[in-house]
Amino acid sequence: MLLVVGHIGKAHGIKGEVLVTVRTDEPEQRFVPGAVFTTASGTLTLEDLRWHQGRVIAQFEGVHDRNLAEELRGTELQVDSAELTAPDDPDEFHDHQLVGLRVVSVAGEELGTVARIDHAPSSDLLVVTKPAGGTALIPFVAQMVPTVDLAGGRVVVDLPEGLLDL
Repeated sequence: MLLVVGHIGKAHGIKGEVLVTVRTDEPEQRFVPGAVFTTASGTLTLEDLRWHQGRVIAQFEGVHDRNLAEELRGTELQVDSAELTAPDDPDEFHDHQLVGLRVVSVAGEELGTVARIDHAPSSDLLVVTKPAGGTALIPFVAQMVPTVDLAGGRVVVDLPEGLLDL
């Protein structure tokens, strides 16, 4: 499965550099010279980079003028999930590990399926597709999500009454 780790924005300067918005929790591992990213039109190899205001200013191999850099605008930089190492912390998960898991209450009631993870400022949110339609947002905190059972394909939740009705 391909995971988006960055998004190329506008060109920066005249020598082919571009601004990259980082979409990974581990930018120091993903964005290093020599890193190869999959794109919709092939691959891009990171030649050089520097950090500026939380973004990467990147130089890719073969892109050495502003016109070529502008052609990259809007490109998503992806990596294969099989290449990712598992987190060291047993309570930490990659988004792709959670998407698709069944969501069940502590009593065993089926509540839906994890559709995606939204990264909010206060906590991550499980976006759950409910069986009857619609979605629910569940804060991904230990108090409300006491168990993540990857092997069993489920997330066990202990929710306050009415949370799924919001």
